[in-house]
Amino acid sequence: MSTHDLGLSGDEVKALDRAHVFHSWSAQATLDPMAIERGEGSYVWDYDGNRYLDFGSQLVNVNIGHQHPKLVAAIQDQAARMCTIAPAVANDVRSEAARRISDVAPEKLTKVFFTNGGAEANEYAIRLAKGHTGRPKILTTYRSYHGATTGAIGLTGEPRRWANEPVTHGTVHFWGPYPYRSQFHSDSPEQETERALQHLRDVVMVEGPQTIAAIMLETVVGTNGVLVPPPGYLAGVREICDEHGIVMIADEVMSGFGRCGQWFAIDAWDVAPDLISFAKGVNSGYVPLGGVVIHEDIAASYDEKPFPGGLTYSGHPLACASAVASMRIFEEEEILGHVRRMAQDVYEPRLRELADRHPSVGDVRGIGAFWALELVRDRDTREPLVPFNATGADAAPMAQFAAACKQRGLLPFTHFNRTHVVPPCTTTRDEALEGIAILDEALKVADEHYTG
Repeated sequence: MSTHDLGLSGDEVKALDRAHVFHSWSAQATLDPMAIERGEGSYVWDYDGNRYLDFGSQLVNVNIGHQHPKLVAAIQDQAARMCTIAPAVANDVRSEAARRISDVAPEKLTKVFFTNGGAEANEYAIRLAKGHTGRPKILTTYRSYHGATTGAIGLTGEPRRWANEPVTHGTVHFWGPYPYRSQFHSDSPEQETERALQHLRDVVMVEGPQTIAAIMLETVVGTNGVLVPPPGYLAGVREICDEHGIVMIADEVMSGFGRCGQWFAIDAWDVAPDLISFAKGVNSGYVPLGGVVIHEDIAASYDEKPFPGGLTYSGHPLACASAVASMRIFEEEEILGHVRRMAQDVYEPRLRELADRHPSVGDVRGIGAFWALELVRDRDTREPLVPFNATGADAAPMAQFAAACKQRGLLPFTHFNRTHVVPPCTTTRDEALEGIAILDEALKVADEHYTG
């Protein structure tokens, strides 16, 4: 029975939500959630029939769009045949999903450990790395997000970690590249790469390379800015890892499965990590699924000793069936090529046009269907439109901008002083132009706060 079959109005759905649902990352008494009734393609509708273009793909996970009929049918077919089976059993859709994911991963990443989502994928990636190397430390960047479970939030390098501390022992944070706000006072992408890699080498030196199990990076930093690595950076990290026997982990929970125009974003830089964590776009979140793609050498570490971990729902058949169907759809509809064409013909040129028209747009950056507009009060000083980790009145300008988007029928994805342009990978040219036109109007609200 669907929610619609329950005969509830939007107000009733919201009332039940506020009475019984405890929301993440929120002060519960301040919430006024939207009540969404249905979705299709790049759009969702509320109970009053208002349509919204989903420019955030929900949480940057609905890569294939809402309610793709072939993906829905695959879940229905699997449910009719077998809903669940234990992870110790060999199962056709689990095996096929693992094969397909391994086939599109870099060479020698041949095994898949399935999880229920991205945070668990990162938890198990670091467990694999520590068990393989026998070393205790993990290096991750500031301005990163790796999930909200205890280990993953400790890996995270942004404010959501603070209230959960102390957390993972042995996690060390370092500065990654960010040319627009360089921690290294660089004046070019090439210099940013050089200085960021030297900084990482220095951190490895003073922490003791023999103590470091892994360096974990979001291939393209997601929530914390859509930070695309400058040329040579990922290759340089690979070199540092090889030099010291450190495992390189690519967190592709947000950037993988088409979001950057590749199966895995790291393919755009022709670098092969040792472990890749994934979730979100692998099946667009239709059923919870994540996992780790594992290099054969790391997998071999557990040939004779047991791997110390497991999950009741690892490789859940409904989730794996949806992953298989999603990957087939990507191939049949040539979605990866569509994303690359949209980046070249629509997203990059049209978003840069917004920057030309709106002084509050300080920077435009992105790849594939993964873009960010960084909003500022002054282009010369690069003062953010709202302060770092702003709340309450300090965050009002971004809240006003987001409200202006919603009033015009667009669901934005905002974080700190940025709005991210991350629609489904299947979004058409006309739909993307519709969303960018709404951004054009909403940015007038941000311009009102410009002081430069």
